[in-house]
Amino acid sequence: MGTRNKSNFTSSIGFVLTAAGSAVGVGNIWRFPYLAAQDGGGLFLLVYLGLVLTFGFTLLTTDIAIGRRTGRNAWHAFGTIRPKWAFLGKLTFLVPAIIMTYYAVIGGWILKYATVYLTGQRAQAAQDSFFTDFITDRVPPIVFLLIFMAITAFVVYSGVEKGIEKFSKVVMPALLLMIIGTAIYSLTLSHTDASGVTRTGMQGLAVYLIPDFTGLTLTKFLNILLDAMGQLFFSLSVSMGIMITYGSYVKKEVNLEKSIAQVEFFDTGVAFLAGLMIIPAIFVFSGTDGMAAGPSLVFKSLPKVFHSMGQVGTLVGVIFFVMVLFAALTSCVSILETLVSTCMNIFHTSRKKVSLVIGVISAVAAVVVCLGYNVFYFEYTLPNGQTAQLLDVLDYISNNFLMPLIAFLTAVFVGWVIKPEWIAEEMEVQNAKFSKKRFYAVMVRWVVPVVMAVLFLQSTGLLAKLT
Repeated sequence: MGTRNKSNFTSSIGFVLTAAGSAVGVGNIWRFPYLAAQDGGGLFLLVYLGLVLTFGFTLLTTDIAIGRRTGRNAWHAFGTIRPKWAFLGKLTFLVPAIIMTYYAVIGGWILKYATVYLTGQRAQAAQDSFFTDFITDRVPPIVFLLIFMAITAFVVYSGVEKGIEKFSKVVMPALLLMIIGTAIYSLTLSHTDASGVTRTGMQGLAVYLIPDFTGLTLTKFLNILLDAMGQLFFSLSVSMGIMITYGSYVKKEVNLEKSIAQVEFFDTGVAFLAGLMIIPAIFVFSGTDGMAAGPSLVFKSLPKVFHSMGQVGTLVGVIFFVMVLFAALTSCVSILETLVSTCMNIFHTSRKKVSLVIGVISAVAAVVVCLGYNVFYFEYTLPNGQTAQLLDVLDYISNNFLMPLIAFLTAVFVGWVIKPEWIAEEMEVQNAKFSKKRFYAVMVRWVVPVVMAVLFLQSTGLLAKLT
């Protein structure tokens, strides 16, 4: 059985900012805005907020409490509680292991764009073929992902107190300030297109905030619900072992309920601000057509927006992509830390040695994924009907298949095997209050298992066959 983690966060705020750093990543700044844009703006916001307050609270509470009470990472935590459930820890470990293989690739793309704007190449980035030409090239994407991976590995190599916590205390407030500043600027924008139509940032704000119920059907609503739930997994870093690992570093005197609420608030707030920053700007320069760009919104649509701004677009582009780079680094650090922490316990060796070995292995795997756009290119049809390449397949396996399955199994484990009281006891350590104890018990025993089972069936394509 693995040993208890000896590293600790030196303060409550250190834990909150680090956990928020894991939660606040590319998912918030890249994924959340385009989903909100395509799923009815305010309607998506309402659904997502409801999920954060219910499912997000339940899953985040479960992961962090398990980590702190056992003092172990996900690989060992479940087996420590019930040996027969040790398999769930191994299954959970697969998620960050898979995500790490492609997250560094995306991080390399972001680093490339930050470099492009820092060197004043705004016009080139706005060209239709720029992004495709870059990712299908063989050498440049690999160079950028290796640089990104080296920075990530160095932070984890430095440890919790010296590396991760210090990094998060500096980066997260800076990230928040940049997002707020850019969001305010987006609301002041105004543009008149070739047809004489003038669109403003405030009009874009209305598109973002006011729910659009036009053509809403049950099927469409369920798709919005599934999009929002998928965003929840990706955004809050639940059901992938990361929060269990960070929970194992939290001292007993930290009030978990308060800290969890702060993480949720920080994560949801940044996601909301990211939408506030991106959607009005896209609307001003590209109208509603630009908002339908989907996953390519950040790398294809936004550069066109920045180019339309003139010289000031270069500065805005620099601020934006440096900001996204920070967000990507905080999330990637969390993923690598989970892998390193687990392997330290498995192989009983030092952090520095494990960080180097896992860093190299992750870099090699990332190179293979990067080559999936040229040397190893293929097309595969996913259960949801979308055509995917290697990176897309790995993303679908981790986010749409494994995470709902792990959330389902974890809810069954807590709700019916060890019972919700086990979690409540940890939440109430040192006379702390767990005001949502009854609500948590209902969610983890009944609501989460049912909804996760449906989500799993949907993601595998089995639900469509059954109905």
